Amino acid sequence: MLAAALIPQLGGAQELPAETRRKIGKFLDATARKEISIGRITIDSVAIEGSTLQLFANMNCSYIPFREANVAEIYQGINALLPSGFTKYKLQLRTNKHSIEELIPQALRSKKDKKSLTFCQNVEKPLVSKVSRPYTPANGLQNRHIALWQSHGFYYEPKLNRWEWQRARCLQTVEDLYTQSFVLPYLIPMLENAGANVLIPRERDCQTAEIIIDNDGCLNTRSAYVENTADKAWMQGNGKGFAHLRSQYTDFENPFKEGTFRTIETIKKGKESIAEWIPEIPQNGQYAVYVSYQTVPNSSDDALYTVYHKGGISQFKVNQKMGGGTWIYLGTFGFDAGKNNTCKVTLSNRSDKAGQIVTADAVKIGGGMGNIARRISEEGATDNLKSSDKTVNSSNATGNTTATHQSAYVTEYQKSGYPRFCEAARYWMQWAGIPDSVYSESHGKNDYTDDYKSRGIWVNYLAGGSAANPTEKGLNIPIDMAFAFHSDAGTTLNDSVIGTLGIYQTDAYNGVFANGASRYLSHDLTDLIQSNIVRDIRTLYEPRWTRRGKWNQSYYEARVPRVPTMLLELLSHQNFADMRYGIDPRFRFTVSRAIYKGMLQFLCSQYHMDYVVQPLPVDHMALRMIGENEIELTWQPVTDSLEPTATAEKYIVYTRIGNGDFDNGIVVDKNSYRTALPAGVVCSYKVTALNKGGESFPSEILSAGKAFNSKGTVLVVNGFDRISAPADFVAPAPADTLLAGFLDESDHGVPYIKDISYIGKMKEYRRSVPWMDDDASGFGDSYSNYETQVIAGNTFDYPALHGAAILKSGYSFVSSSDEAVENGKVTLNDYKYADLILGKECQTKIGRGGVKPLEFKTFSKPMQDCITSYCNQGGNIFISGAYVGTDLWDNRLIPANEEDKKFATEVLKYKWRTGQATTMGKVKCVASPFPSLSGNYTYYNELNTDSYVVESPDAIEPATKEAYTVMRYSENNLSAGVAYQGSYKTCVLGFPFESLRTAEERDCLMSAILTFFSSNSKK
Repeated sequence: MLAAALIPQLGGAQELPAETRRKIGKFLDATARKEISIGRITIDSVAIEGSTLQLFANMNCSYIPFREANVAEIYQGINALLPSGFTKYKLQLRTNKHSIEELIPQALRSKKDKKSLTFCQNVEKPLVSKVSRPYTPANGLQNRHIALWQSHGFYYEPKLNRWEWQRARCLQTVEDLYTQSFVLPYLIPMLENAGANVLIPRERDCQTAEIIIDNDGCLNTRSAYVENTADKAWMQGNGKGFAHLRSQYTDFENPFKEGTFRTIETIKKGKESIAEWIPEIPQNGQYAVYVSYQTVPNSSDDALYTVYHKGGISQFKVNQKMGGGTWIYLGTFGFDAGKNNTCKVTLSNRSDKAGQIVTADAVKIGGGMGNIARRISEEGATDNLKSSDKTVNSSNATGNTTATHQSAYVTEYQKSGYPRFCEAARYWMQWAGIPDSVYSESHGKNDYTDDYKSRGIWVNYLAGGSAANPTEKGLNIPIDMAFAFHSDAGTTLNDSVIGTLGIYQTDAYNGVFANGASRYLSHDLTDLIQSNIVRDIRTLYEPRWTRRGKWNQSYYEARVPRVPTMLLELLSHQNFADMRYGIDPRFRFTVSRAIYKGMLQFLCSQYHMDYVVQPLPVDHMALRMIGENEIELTWQPVTDSLEPTATAEKYIVYTRIGNGDFDNGIVVDKNSYRTALPAGVVCSYKVTALNKGGESFPSEILSAGKAFNSKGTVLVVNGFDRISAPADFVAPAPADTLLAGFLDESDHGVPYIKDISYIGKMKEYRRSVPWMDDDASGFGDSYSNYETQVIAGNTFDYPALHGAAILKSGYSFVSSSDEAVENGKVTLNDYKYADLILGKECQTKIGRGGVKPLEFKTFSKPMQDCITSYCNQGGNIFISGAYVGTDLWDNRLIPANEEDKKFATEVLKYKWRTGQATTMGKVKCVASPFPSLSGNYTYYNELNTDSYVVESPDAIEPATKEAYTVMRYSENNLSAGVAYQGSYKTCVLGFPFESLRTAEERDCLMSAILTFFSSNSKK
């Protein structure tokens, strides 16, 4: 690059006029502002190469997402600004050491550059193959291996001699947990549904119980390792294996170097030999299953593992030529408490190729509590320099911190006391047998710097020996890319969004990967992911979402991995405008899907494949009886307005019988499914959509049950679809820059399935209070009383709870989504009894509101019409929900509608008295013409792991003399439930039926309601 270079013009030599350069910079600024929020773009210098006029723009120009269309527009615009003597040259605009056309991601170029090397590897068999999965994504991520991590984690700080978070508690979460709430429930399942093997350096299971079963013995448990020998015999392996010898591990103790392992020769024919790991499960629940083994000469590439669980059996083939000596994740399964042969893991020596070697070591079930104990190093501690600090940003792959501080005393070892999923990567790696040279570059002096450094080094260790990293020793796993998921810091007082930043690094390792491909592929990866995120957020939620730069900077996590890598700073976890969106489950799903799509586009381009995006979940679900012993399940696919390839081609129907778990599913070609319905048991079904890109997220769960000597059939309608962030507020102007926050006690919101990122309600609402340190984080500062707990959300599984109580009362039942009723697919009038589940359904915004219409109204106009018609024809309807009154009378987001209130008072016969009626979660029955209803009831009124919280139940009262109060809140005698008996019957509760704490309470209440409905019924 030549500063102020002279170029020939009209036979002489003169500079491109400064005013022209200024105009070009201004034009590029205007172009950039359409997409990104960055500093000024300037033309720093010009040069001529033959017949080409080169303009060199500063780095800000490279932040523009270049595409063929806008590149053409940019060149056209610049040419129009050039003096006439310069137009004879071919124009080239350069930034970030490349022409702008070279910065168009390869995946988005209409003409593929066949000369450019891509980052690809020949993978015949991946690390883990899911044998029981009934599909293979031909245009997804099959055979791809992705390493990713979710920012920081709980760590030991020697200067304070305590364990602490690496980031501040702010806006009801902490970054160390917040990014987990994207990665674990959304991003990883999306990638796995597309066929990828995903490896992470932190615990992925939030289950606090952990069972270790090993050939060297099982610590403090009756779990057992058993070998069954047939044609080939199990033998002791040559070398070290795993052993669980202690309850805590200190310094650099490695459990994978303290035991032994077993080996056996594979057979293709004959009688197989089996190793069994039989756990003693402490309590019913979902548990992650990990296996371990050793990679030896002639290791098998198809070791067959079988997991026996509540839903049946699931089989996996593990390529033991890679990944030996650590925990390898298979899946998460439901297990019953106790020890029995129906819940176990087995390994067979049967193979497609005889004469190979299968090895067996330990099995780990569940996430567990942290077991790495730390104390102040005898050698002192070093300063907590950040990844972006210059002392760790040299071109070396290791980097060093400075200033060693000698400790005056040596403390006792201490464990974190937190679940392992909360802890930083450095500790999981030690428990997983990763060498201490990977997880502790500081040799035990500084866990903070070790943690962020270890993640990049870990990627290289995973890939060591593979084509991705052939010169280093490691686990031989052919890693295709790496991804660091972070949220940023920073606040604004004007309620503007800070937005999304992407970081990559190109200079390390002489600017190339092992196969010679350019490290600018990391730029492509970053561009694709950031572009998908920003586009999808702007389209669906917030048109003003800020796109920040694409930094080519030497951050450790971006620089060290020897594979294409992106470091994402999604948003600011300290900024209220960002987090109004950021803690909403809908936003988390959308962002995670955008990241998955960016990864998919990138990896398919590297392998010269056409990509297909997995479909969205299906909706309009309905179940109906067909004859005496058969049911029909129907549904509708959902069109993805953002992605034309995401079209459903087939479907998978999953079945759960009684209290079991879902099976491995059956593929069907159309959007309906018929099956036999056994009597006396609740059967449940969920559906996923399928295409060549993979599998969608699951639908809601519908259930059905056939009673012996049935008294009738109840239609259960699931109207509880809501997932949302907590309620929030911004003080009215002019105080809007003074006070804001989340109103958790008023409405905690509704997590999707469960939330692992909530730490406690917000306690500092003054915007002006600055961050002092992580223990006094200023505006947004939050309590921490829930930071180790899993908070239950909407499981979309409530027809089964209602149905179990219905079946216990002697009635059969089927179920439907509310959409299927609203569009006429299901007719209420076909049923004598109806049960509408409204849970915490109420009209809800996302983010600042006003952009996307409110969602989740309790009674939509079509539903009101259906219910009105049903009642007019003598129907019997039971409705329960926390906002059955508030949503119609007092929703602070929208003015009350008189027609809505008229529907409640004139059709359902109740009226709203107050919201937030009680805090105690206790209800009592009162004297009324409801003869069979009696007793006291309790519902979940505090955050917990078992049921979504009902923090704001409604008090409702009779709206006519034929209606009467049947239940009151014990705390204050406000009316909690209203029944009406006239030409039809209704029963409406101001708290959700499914939130009752015990099955006995639900059985008793449902029996009373159905008895009331069936007595002297006129239909």
